Amino acid sequence: MGSRAVKIKRSNIVDIFKFLAALAALAWLITRGTSRLGYNWQWYQVPQYLFTIKAGKWMAGPLMDGLLVTLKITAWSLIFSMVFGLTAALMRLSDAFMPRAIARLYLELIRNTPLLVQIFFLYFVLAPILDLSRFNAAVLALSLFEGAYASEIFRAGIVSIHRGQWEAAYSLGLSTFHTYTRIVLPQAIRRILPPLTGQAISLIKDSALVSTIAVYDLTMEGRSIIADTFLTFEIWFTVAAIYLVVTLAMSLAVGLMENRFAIRS
Repeated sequence: MGSRAVKIKRSNIVDIFKFLAALAALAWLITRGTSRLGYNWQWYQVPQYLFTIKAGKWMAGPLMDGLLVTLKITAWSLIFSMVFGLTAALMRLSDAFMPRAIARLYLELIRNTPLLVQIFFLYFVLAPILDLSRFNAAVLALSLFEGAYASEIFRAGIVSIHRGQWEAAYSLGLSTFHTYTRIVLPQAIRRILPPLTGQAISLIKDSALVSTIAVYDLTMEGRSIIADTFLTFEIWFTVAAIYLVVTLAMSLAVGLMENRFAIRS
């Protein structure tokens, strides 16, 4: 037992050194590439775009303001995409022809067209008709797009529940609504949580496209700063790092939820 623990410890140490070596190699490649371009790094200018101190108070910089907009868009889009996804999944599983046809049309239309085209269509065509703001148009576009993929995840989770669960629910006199809410969906959620997490992370990254319709999210703020300062690499690397921190935090939170579900089950 002790020998195995030593081997595991050595393996972990080797993995850490491999990771650090990979980071060092990546840093070397970036440094060498930019040196050949003759690029002058100015990292000391980046902190002012994250936070500033005025009158002894911490004030959020433009990148943090953009991050707040990104988080708002992501939160609302995540909620609506789950609603669209679950609705489409239930329609796909319906015995009636019309709900299945509508859900199928929605899925094929959304999944087989680029997200950028959908954002432009919603903003330039539907937004004036429906009187939608840039923010609302961005949320609707992302919700519809991510909802189409989430629907297949929901459908797979529902179908994976053993038929005996359905039969037991019906034998107890439960309605279809109560069968879904009390028996099927609670079990399905545990199975589909990992792929839904991946979809949520994809949503965070896809939200960068809303900058194309002048929504001042994190990406748009970064582009604006670059246009004023020409700090191209510094700002884009900072923006990428912020996205990475947000997605890693979400992955960690979902991992903790999975552990709690595993303990309860």
